[in-house]
Amino acid sequence: MLALTEAGRAYYEKAKRLLSEIDELESGLNTHSEIPTGKLSVSGPILLGRVFMLPILAKFLAEHPKITLDVTLLDSQVNLIEEGIDIAVHVGELVDSSLVVRKLGALRWVFSASPAYLSTKGIPQSVDDLESHDCLVYGLQSLSSDWQMLVAGKPTRVQVPVRMRSNTLDGVVAGALEGAGIVYAPAWAVADHVEAGRLQVVLRDFEVPPRPIYAVLSHHRLMAMKVRALLDCFVENLAKIDFNSVP
Repeated sequence: MLALTEAGRAYYEKAKRLLSEIDELESGLNTHSEIPTGKLSVSGPILLGRVFMLPILAKFLAEHPKITLDVTLLDSQVNLIEEGIDIAVHVGELVDSSLVVRKLGALRWVFSASPAYLSTKGIPQSVDDLESHDCLVYGLQSLSSDWQMLVAGKPTRVQVPVRMRSNTLDGVVAGALEGAGIVYAPAWAVADHVEAGRLQVVLRDFEVPPRPIYAVLSHHRLMAMKVRALLDCFVENLAKIDFNSVP
């Protein structure tokens, strides 16, 4: 098995940045036509990306026939400059203050269960009550067994008894609908079920504050017309989605 040396990896990263800059220069030659042109590298979190970003990007491609996209969805921090990312959608607070950011909204997570389950097991009133409940855990890591909750005013990771664990959100929401336990999920994923009475929100006082959603890019990327066009598209489409409300 072959692997890059440290020097080789540094060479590769530098070459990738140079190619990206060449692409920017070539795109700049077409700015007089005011038609966004060229390749865009886009990054975002997996769940938000699959459900919301990909349909928006498909629409963006249809509206801009001279644009090509390279889309990466992952739940780890990316270095925009080193990895040649033109624009990223990021959930959570940002550490790098040198980046250009545009807030698109905020993402709320809630605890909910079916009325049938709650009538049998009781409605939890505190974090400690979860010890006697069945918890349906969504997590990309196979060993996920904790939920982020507000304890004594501070976001805290709380270990919960796992009845079901899944790396797909649909799986644990379906479990909650069938009365298998309490699910911790994005508000948008359960809002319709709550409105229809299929699920009931619990433990509202223990929800962590909604996490901000940002479009993120570096300063020199902002100069490219294609990047500005995609930023405008995200602002127009993502910013109007209600990620927070449940009845």
